[in-house]
Amino acid sequence: MNKLVFANLLHRPLRSIISVLAVAIEVIMILSIAGVFMGMLNDQKTRTNGTGADLMLWPSNSSYMNGVGGAPMSAKIADVLRKLPHVTAASPVIQKLNTAGKIELIYGVDYASFDALKPFVFIGGGPFQAPYDAIVDDIQANSTPALHVGDTIKIMDHPFRISGIVEHGKGSRKLIPIDTMGEMTGSVGRASVFYIKVDDKANLEAVRNEIHATKGLEDYPIQSIDEWLATMTPDKLPGFNIALTTVTGIAVIVGFLVIFQSMYTAVLERTREIGILKSMGASKMDIVSVVLRETALVAIAGVTLGIVGSFGVKLLLAHVFPTLNFEITAGWIGRGMLIAFIGALCGALYPAWMAARKDPLDALAYE
Repeated sequence: MNKLVFANLLHRPLRSIISVLAVAIEVIMILSIAGVFMGMLNDQKTRTNGTGADLMLWPSNSSYMNGVGGAPMSAKIADVLRKLPHVTAASPVIQKLNTAGKIELIYGVDYASFDALKPFVFIGGGPFQAPYDAIVDDIQANSTPALHVGDTIKIMDHPFRISGIVEHGKGSRKLIPIDTMGEMTGSVGRASVFYIKVDDKANLEAVRNEIHATKGLEDYPIQSIDEWLATMTPDKLPGFNIALTTVTGIAVIVGFLVIFQSMYTAVLERTREIGILKSMGASKMDIVSVVLRETALVAIAGVTLGIVGSFGVKLLLAHVFPTLNFEITAGWIGRGMLIAFIGALCGALYPAWMAARKDPLDALAYE
């Protein structure tokens, strides 16, 4: 029976290759969309955690997603926060979600107070020297084309001179002066969020209470960095799981239909062979087993090719989009394998059932 399975696959090599490719594409689609989404999410979590802040003060209309709430708060709130007991630094930031060309979150920062949260580690250059200076991280600087101190870079369709290159992991990959960001976005003297550093993590709740006891700040949401990180999960981000489920569903349908068509055609072509097997005593389960084993081999080959192809996509994206974080985890590899394998077997069930029901006399008389 095993020899028959391999012979069937080799008898129509083009059809077998197309079936393998269909399963591989299914796996690549699943791993790629998960890799991009999870990579972007975890990269943002790492960079926000790297600001050095302990608390974040948001406007009352803020969303889970950074940069979508504008800059409704007065930047002068930072002066009020710095006077509170246990607060060692407070920095206003304007966050701008830029979707021109690629999606990126740009920070407008007050350099002195933002550096006080956790000092920048400069690889080259230094702080802002002029309103249209920018600081970029080393990952952005090593993108294509490579950037150096003194080079000009376009941010939000405006040229900026790179004044410094820093180690990655501190907020955004591109930072500009908060006053300049305010002018460009119509938010002069405003802020999207305040990053707050306290003298001791044991005083986080005390600082939170002090802020809420301050006149005018009673209703402003305050999150610790740990609380914010806990909200940045696929289940709590609107549309995240919907997008993953949609792409996964499309991939499963593609794989299912190709396997179904391939095995259905194969059964029709092998009507006489099935009749011979049944006349020799093969049971219905034996016939079903042949079809499903053939499908399993196609699925295994397709899944293997799909995993290799996904790493190929990762290398390609790393070359084309160096700042994009693409994560292929063992968990998603396992899910992709399972989804593709089950989808392929489901696509072969009806052809296998049809083959098992064939009457041996009719099959032997088939021309």
